[in-house]
Amino acid sequence: MVMVCYYNHLLTPVDGVRFSIAKPSVLRAETNNPMASDLSSDRSVFRGVSSSSPIRRRDLVFIVNPRGANGRTGKEWKKLLPYLQSRLGSDCNICESLTSGPSHAIDITREAIREGADAVIAVGGDGTLHEVQNFLSYFHLQYIIKYCSEFGRADDKLNCDKQVVNGFFWDGKPVANWNTEAIHSTALGLIPLGTGSDFARTLGWKNDPREAIDRIARGVRSRIDVGVISREGEGSHYFINVADIHLSAKAGYYASRYKKFGNLCYVIGALQAFIGHHNQDLRIKVNEGEWQTLSQVTALCVGNAKYFGGGMKITPNADPHSGSLEVVILQDFKWYDFILKLHKLYNGTHLLLNNVTSRNVYTIEVDEISGGGNIFIQSDGEHLGFLPRKLSILPGAIEMIF
Repeated sequence: MVMVCYYNHLLTPVDGVRFSIAKPSVLRAETNNPMASDLSSDRSVFRGVSSSSPIRRRDLVFIVNPRGANGRTGKEWKKLLPYLQSRLGSDCNICESLTSGPSHAIDITREAIREGADAVIAVGGDGTLHEVQNFLSYFHLQYIIKYCSEFGRADDKLNCDKQVVNGFFWDGKPVANWNTEAIHSTALGLIPLGTGSDFARTLGWKNDPREAIDRIARGVRSRIDVGVISREGEGSHYFINVADIHLSAKAGYYASRYKKFGNLCYVIGALQAFIGHHNQDLRIKVNEGEWQTLSQVTALCVGNAKYFGGGMKITPNADPHSGSLEVVILQDFKWYDFILKLHKLYNGTHLLLNNVTSRNVYTIEVDEISGGGNIFIQSDGEHLGFLPRKLSILPGAIEMIF
């Protein structure tokens, strides 16, 4: 059966199937059957099989940034489509959406989750992956809060987080019935085709999109942690890779202007960030303890994964399955230190330097002492503003396809 569902035109079909996005009250499939069911009340019909069928096709939504890597992502994606259809077409409903600008991937992910997608696949670099996982993390967190409060478990967040594997909420209402035998959470997938593929490096994956498609075809899932960045009076932000503060964050901010130069953009950004840079005294609070003062901080990096900046192994002991974050602090670095010791940042041996410290944390609060309000913070390459911020870990927040 070929389904065509009409909505806001965020997703387009591959091989004759369109994935719908609409409010449940108006969602309806159009098929050659004049008695088409209202899909808001029968999600098994939405997936193209009857509830009695032992096998159903998976709904996979591919979010593509066609302008990624200076346009290379869009071109490579078109070349990949025949292979993707040959590997997945017989078992899956394949749906694609091309992003049109910043944060568009977040909107698409939100709607795909609401419509019960089995997986949302980020096609591009770390930026696209960052946007996609941000809404997956948001929905998972809202589900945890609502489930724990309704079942009297609000004081047991971590344990509850490990148990909850199904369902997301929208406007306080479930997008599907809470039934562990009938539904599961939307998984995150990745086809690396962007400027940076740092998260894939942490997982030991080759930068091979066909290999990524093979992983998606196998469909093996594993839960990974997600970092949370918060500030009093503001909403939370989520990161899957590395969040960083001060010089490295400023370098990332400038690097985003030079994406057309590929990985060279990170070098250009770093050089520009050094102009007028001064190390700063910061204060931190680790795991809700006492405030500590750090002198002459050059950069402070918080890793859920190991790499950032196009291959720098900045937090070499970070593991997205560990339930903790690795914090690496560089102090009193001069411009020539980065020239002489750059290779150490790429192979992870910078932790052996006297002015570099590392620790594993569950939470860390970071603030400046001078009060100038100009200490940059970014996560996964996205500029988030300035200090103060609190960073914490959300264990097992997302199911990812491995």
